[in-house]
Amino acid sequence: MAGQFQYLFTPLRIGTVVIPNRIVFAAHLTNLAEENQPGPRLTAYYVERARGGCGLIITEEQSVHPSDWAYQKLIHGFDPQVIPAYRRLTRAVHDYGTRIFAQLNHNGMQASSIYSRRPVLGPSPLVDPIHREMCKEIEVEEIAEIVRSYALVARHVREGGFDGAELQASHSSLIRQFLSPYYNRRRDAYGGSLENRLRFVLEVIEAIRAEVGRDFPLGIRLCGDELIPGGLTFSDVREIALRLEATGQLDFINTSIGEFHNLYMVEGSMHTPPGYQLFVSAGLREVVQLPVFCTGRIKDPVQAERILREGLADMVDVVRGQICDPAFARKAREGHSESIRLCISCNQYCIGRMGLNLSLGCIQTPATGNELRFRPLPSRPMLRSAVRRPRVLVVGGGPAGMQAAKVIAQRGGQVRLYERQPETGGQINLIVRVPSRVEFGDAARNLQRELAEVGVEVITGTEVDADFILREEADAVILATGSRPGPVPVPGGDLPHVANPWQVLLGEKTAAAGQRVLIYDQVGFHQATSVAELLAERGCQVEVVTPQFYVGGDLSVTLDIELWYRRMLAHGAIFTPHHYLAALQPGGATIVNNYTGQARTIEDLALVVVVAPQVADEALYQDLKGRVPHLYRVGDCLAPRRVEHAILDGERVGRALALEGLSAVDRA
Repeated sequence: MAGQFQYLFTPLRIGTVVIPNRIVFAAHLTNLAEENQPGPRLTAYYVERARGGCGLIITEEQSVHPSDWAYQKLIHGFDPQVIPAYRRLTRAVHDYGTRIFAQLNHNGMQASSIYSRRPVLGPSPLVDPIHREMCKEIEVEEIAEIVRSYALVARHVREGGFDGAELQASHSSLIRQFLSPYYNRRRDAYGGSLENRLRFVLEVIEAIRAEVGRDFPLGIRLCGDELIPGGLTFSDVREIALRLEATGQLDFINTSIGEFHNLYMVEGSMHTPPGYQLFVSAGLREVVQLPVFCTGRIKDPVQAERILREGLADMVDVVRGQICDPAFARKAREGHSESIRLCISCNQYCIGRMGLNLSLGCIQTPATGNELRFRPLPSRPMLRSAVRRPRVLVVGGGPAGMQAAKVIAQRGGQVRLYERQPETGGQINLIVRVPSRVEFGDAARNLQRELAEVGVEVITGTEVDADFILREEADAVILATGSRPGPVPVPGGDLPHVANPWQVLLGEKTAAAGQRVLIYDQVGFHQATSVAELLAERGCQVEVVTPQFYVGGDLSVTLDIELWYRRMLAHGAIFTPHHYLAALQPGGATIVNNYTGQARTIEDLALVVVVAPQVADEALYQDLKGRVPHLYRVGDCLAPRRVEHAILDGERVGRALALEGLSAVDRA
């Protein structure tokens, strides 16, 4: 029963196909393909979202031509051998009543020659802003060949059992490049006027229809605004949508914004507002009659329902929301929307891993991308036949400890978790003290709620020692005692104006507006950049020094770096890469250039914040080692890393203990 979500769970007809609800798992890169085909890993990934109640899945792009091999695991839709794999995928998704469309694409100049070893093709000879590779201007004969290839792949996907197809014409697409006055500078029949720039996509649509007929749903995903000087504007795209609809050959329009010059707007992080791309779908609905899809940080069903109720879109793309919680749709439909594991748009394990050519994941959901390895666990504790439920003690209520406790309780263990702070959450509770990182708190709240759902007994404000744990005589003990800042490893590190990030975030050390602050960053991620931004917002004069090639280097893979630079430069911050911290003096610091060895002393500093790797808080583990038969440690007390590693540690130990250790206890 749809309950409060009457719009969200109303079916919609798209062409000849009825979609059971308005929730779309839209196309996105996964790197889960095998041998450039959709294999068991990718199938399991999509099936889990179908099982979770999604109405429509649109696959990641199916490449239409050998000249397009943008990344290693790109699916080669042009290869007829892919058809049996398509059939296995579509049958598995259809078992749950979900419809599935295939996205067809040629990346054009935004491909890469690394894998194809061919020149990349584009409307005009320009350099892609990410791959930085000069493309070859596509010739008329090559255009005709690629048009035929689109039709061929459309036939392949229809024979493979797909319910429809979508043409990619958004952020990485030859079609968009032909439409764009910035990328298309041709002087022939395919360039110049909008009529000419539309010629390529119209030929593609006509060829596809000639191949698969009019009864096979076909839509297009348009870039609503390239957001670059001389590029496509929203006004241009409204006119393009009108002309495409007038052909009578399309059945829906999906949306996006941005392109490779501003990829941070295509896949906005938590620094972009939820629903930030809605103006595109709303504006297109004003001029076309076709169903229009929306996208852009839509993370909960209440937001999705409002979008539909207010007429801003006909279908809602929920991508990262379903990457994080595959059961997003089912929970909303069954009236359990409060149990949805909310995405925090951190981009660390989904988009961040894509940029490193790794398989997709999620920091909160270790099973994402690993569905075959981490089979779904029940949301409630399993009933066990044992005389008694095994007792497990977890020490530490950060992400690692909470995840381990949850997984064991889901398998029927009796779990008690001790946390010395007044609330669980661990270092997440420090992160959220930075205004631009407040949304990260959902990661802790999600786990807190899940612990309550599975019946974990949580005791906060209590520090336990080895003697206490030994007296408890638990069947197993999991330590998740975390990490702490280490000593500053340079002369003068104990001076009163020197601080670690925790001291700044907790308000123990700070500086006043107008005072000079130095942030020394050995990590290159949010630890330093968040503290720097917090102090800059307070009016401090901030300089960030790092031995790395540039400040905040790891923010690039999460698409945070561009907007962070803009915010910090607006505050007048100074960035000093290629330097290491050599010494600290009262009110000052000495830094040295990595390459020249030239030293520089910075004076009149009210505060120096040294951001270095944490050290494991392993004292309790060392006290208990050899004294507790089943002793485990997870998260930072094992090795200080990032949140995703802590949660994955908890998942692994929880599953191993639940599936092996607890069953052994049961038999005892």
